[in-house]
Amino acid sequence: MIETLSEFLKYLAAHEEAEREGIPALDKLSAELGINRAALREQLAVARALGLVAVKPRIGTRRLPYTFTPALQQSLGYAILRDKKNFEQYSDLRTHVESAYFHQAVQALTTEDIDELEKLVWVAWEKLRSDPPKIPHQEHRDLHLVMYKRLENVFAVGILEAYWDAYESVELNVFTDYTYLTKVWQYHSDIVQAIKRGDFDEAHKLLLDHTKLIAARPVLK
Repeated sequence: MIETLSEFLKYLAAHEEAEREGIPALDKLSAELGINRAALREQLAVARALGLVAVKPRIGTRRLPYTFTPALQQSLGYAILRDKKNFEQYSDLRTHVESAYFHQAVQALTTEDIDELEKLVWVAWEKLRSDPPKIPHQEHRDLHLVMYKRLENVFAVGILEAYWDAYESVELNVFTDYTYLTKVWQYHSDIVQAIKRGDFDEAHKLLLDHTKLIAARPVLK
């Protein structure tokens, strides 16, 4: 696997200073790596798409802290464009990842994190009870990601983050069935209160029950 990486990615992985000081000019780096400038530009473009580097005017190119999310976003977005039903398979993966890491994630939450979860629930109910009701999509996304914000697994977190971008791309964020949304947020409320009490097994059970509501969503075509 490592042998198939481009020269630029190998260089980037081996140079910690690239995060602080940036990388050399392309002409210099091209000579150092022994590849032509055009090939180096192509390799740089791939690294940008993967979220590994940032290129800014007058600042240059710097290595970014590693995240799995951009690579997943690219691949998953392509898969969904080919067939929206691919979202359902990814959604199933995300459900299993959330379940598998739930205890580890929520037991690491701070008091401030739990306060944040409670605030998200409160704002969501305010939106749902307004006239006319508003869809608390941002709160839905934020609540699920805050529950896993202390999880020290960049790959699991990447899977969860990419899910929400995909959720928006198939327009489930505009799904307006009020009964469905109120059921979802009652589960969210109960999950957060169970976490606050330290009853992590009950919170996990509620999470699993909550995922069964997926069957009530519209079928993707």
